[in-house]
Amino acid sequence: MPLEMNREVFITCAVTGSGGTQDRSPHVPRSPKQIADSAIAAAKAGAAIVHCHVRDPETGTPSRDLAMYREVTDRIRDAEVDVVLNLTAGMGGDIVFGGVESPFPVNAAATDMIGATERVAHIAECLPEICTLDCGTMNFAEADYVMTNTPGALRAMGQMMTDLGVQPEIEAFDTGHLWFAKQLVKEGILSSPALVQLCMGVPWGAPDDLNTFMAMVNNVPDDWTFSAFSLGRNQMAYAAAAVLAGGNVRVGLEDNLWLDKGVLAENWQLVERANTVVSNMGARVIGAQEVREKLGLTKRAPVAK
Repeated sequence: MPLEMNREVFITCAVTGSGGTQDRSPHVPRSPKQIADSAIAAAKAGAAIVHCHVRDPETGTPSRDLAMYREVTDRIRDAEVDVVLNLTAGMGGDIVFGGVESPFPVNAAATDMIGATERVAHIAECLPEICTLDCGTMNFAEADYVMTNTPGALRAMGQMMTDLGVQPEIEAFDTGHLWFAKQLVKEGILSSPALVQLCMGVPWGAPDDLNTFMAMVNNVPDDWTFSAFSLGRNQMAYAAAAVLAGGNVRVGLEDNLWLDKGVLAENWQLVERANTVVSNMGARVIGAQEVREKLGLTKRAPVAK
C-alpha cells in the first residue's frame, strides 16, 4: 500500500513493563507511587496514553496484585494532568517447561498460569480506558519459556473487555496475530475499528526490519488505528517509521532503557524526544482528549474516597 503519513499523532509511554529490567536501570519504577509518578511525568512531556504494569516494590519483579493496580490507577486519575490509562492484561499466561528432554512437570516456581477471568480481574476492578490483548502465543529469548495465549482464552478475555466497556489494544507480535485479531472482530468479540500495537523486534516475533514492518502495517485494516514500537536502540527510529507509515508512536522504559549511548533514560525524556521527532516530521502531537474522541473512549472519573 502507498505510504500515507499520519499528521495527527498520539504518543504512548510504556512505563515499566514486566521484563527483568528493574536491576539494569535505577529509573525503572517499582512501587505504585513510582510508576504513577513516572506516568504523570510522561504525560506532562506529551504522552497521551500511559501503558502500565505493576511490580513488587521491594524486588521489582512483575506482579498481578489488584491493590497495586488500584493505587496506580487512583494516583494517575487524581493527577493534575489528563492522560488515557492503558493497563496490561498480559500477565498470567507464562509457562516455563522443565527442559527439552523433560518438559513435564513444568517449572512451578517460574510458571504463572491462571484463568481468563483472573487475568482480567484488575481490568474489571480499575476500568481503565484501554487494556492490552496479546493476540497470540509467543516464544521469547528464554530457552523454555512460552507466553501462552490460546484462541479460547483470547476469545474469553476479549469478550470480557468488550462487555466491561474497555477498549482492547491488540498487541501483535507477528502477522498471524493480526490475522486472529481480524477473526475476533469478524466474530463480534472485538469491535471495529480496532486499536493495534505493532510490537517489532521482540524475539522471536516479527523482526524490526522495515520490510517486515510494512508487512505488518499492510495487514492492519485501513479503518483501524495502529501504533508501533521497536526495542532498544531502534526505538526512536520506529517513532519516525510509524508516523511515516500512517501510525502512532510508543516509547518508554518497557522497551528501551537508553536515551543515548551510555546515558540511561527516564520515561519523560523518551517521550520528550519522541515528541521532537514527530514534530520535526511536520506532524502534530495530540493530547488525551483528542485520543478519546478519535478512539471513542470515555474518560473515567477518580473513585470517590
